[in-house]
Amino acid sequence: MRASVQGREPCDVLVVGAGGAGLAAATEAAAGGARVVLLEKNPRPGGTTALSVGSITVTRTPHQLRQGIKDSPAEHALDLAKINSRRGLPDNPELIRLLTENVPDTFRWLMELGLEFVGPLPEPPHSQSRMHCVLPTSNAYIARLAERAASLGVDLRCGFTAQSLVTEGARVTGVEGVDAAGRHERIHAAATVLTTGDFSGSAAMVEKYISADATKAIPVNPASTGDGHRMALALGARILNGQVALVAIRFPLPKRPPLMQSLPPLRLVARLMRIAYERLPEAIVRPFAMAFITSVLQPSQAIYEAGAILVNREGRRFGDETGDLALALSQQPGGAAFMLFDRRIAERFSRWPDFLSTAPGAGYAYVPDYRRHRRDLWHQGDTLEALARSLGVPGDALRKTVSEYNETAAGGKRGVLAEPPFCALGPLNTWLAFTDGGLAIDSALRVLDREDKPIPGLYAAGSVGQGGMLLDGHGHHIAWAFTSGRFAGRQAGAFAREAR
Repeated sequence: MRASVQGREPCDVLVVGAGGAGLAAATEAAAGGARVVLLEKNPRPGGTTALSVGSITVTRTPHQLRQGIKDSPAEHALDLAKINSRRGLPDNPELIRLLTENVPDTFRWLMELGLEFVGPLPEPPHSQSRMHCVLPTSNAYIARLAERAASLGVDLRCGFTAQSLVTEGARVTGVEGVDAAGRHERIHAAATVLTTGDFSGSAAMVEKYISADATKAIPVNPASTGDGHRMALALGARILNGQVALVAIRFPLPKRPPLMQSLPPLRLVARLMRIAYERLPEAIVRPFAMAFITSVLQPSQAIYEAGAILVNREGRRFGDETGDLALALSQQPGGAAFMLFDRRIAERFSRWPDFLSTAPGAGYAYVPDYRRHRRDLWHQGDTLEALARSLGVPGDALRKTVSEYNETAAGGKRGVLAEPPFCALGPLNTWLAFTDGGLAIDSALRVLDREDKPIPGLYAAGSVGQGGMLLDGHGHHIAWAFTSGRFAGRQAGAFAREAR
């Protein structure tokens, strides 16, 4: 039988989940004078934020001003709404406005904490360059926010798994869960903020809200199991846009990360990288920055439209690469495939605007970056037979596959694969990058019940508090995590002060 521990002295604000949103919420609440407890079920803080590319999309930054870019939150909101409209799904204009109007202040706050950024970088179809990349990696967010939280006296408790919300009448007064020692504990609080991420790591929720096929995708963050969603649903909350998710073909992390990736996200390293970006030629800085690839990266759809194909471990294609083959890939032998292209495509995707993927620090990665820094993925041969040997696939099958593709592609927009050397990257797998179904919330980030009434004492931020808002495009999830986290922390702190 597990030991049981009664709740300790109540806190003012209890934050559940120590990723980017949770650290921002805890820090902001503590800065307002609240006694804050921050729970994290993993051994250390980080969440999905620490696994991300780390880009943040924002307007009116010092970086934009230095480049003479005239931009505004209103233009950002307009662009984001247009990008989201491609899905044909309901959106949340009120939260889009909250995000775009407040993220400039969030960005300045991050800089004040000691974070370094480069940019802004263009990201069509945005009308202006708004994407800023944190240095050296997204782990810097966690390091700087954790330092600030500790300096404000936030009580961070790792290894605590929240299981249910505690209530008195209709009001939420804390959580029950299991601590790192396996003891059941009830923690009381005047206000509770859920920042538990999405539900991409919960097979049951993925099957319920998305599809059974989507459960075959590898979650980028297996620890994102919808804990906050589940606890709030038990009190009558509801999920909006639960069917929205990014199931995509991506490269895995290297099995043996380079030494550079083991370096802690030190302030000095980030500062030196930023100065180098500003003063040295990109050809000198880029190799150093690209050594910090720390996330699961997704190839640009443009490289398939240019003629790259996907082949499975049998050397065969399994569909039209210009469409969505993510779920089809999950059903291939070993759940893996290789991206095959020739010299024509390799040369084209070696410079802007034809990037191969996004990348931490540098913003975008090109074919030479993968050749140099992802040797575990790189394959090359002067003939298709030589490439097949490198891939470990049947040579006859690969040659037949390319021949059949060239017959159909001749004269078309994609182009044939005929110029040696022939190259391949892989294996690639099907990944579930994120789910966008968040709890219904109001403009104060209070969780709403089925009748759209606030559940007293309960707030949500980050992915769990996405409120039906769509966040297509790079840098918006990070922007929402920090902006909504700060806002929820302030709101929860004010609620706690009124409850004293």
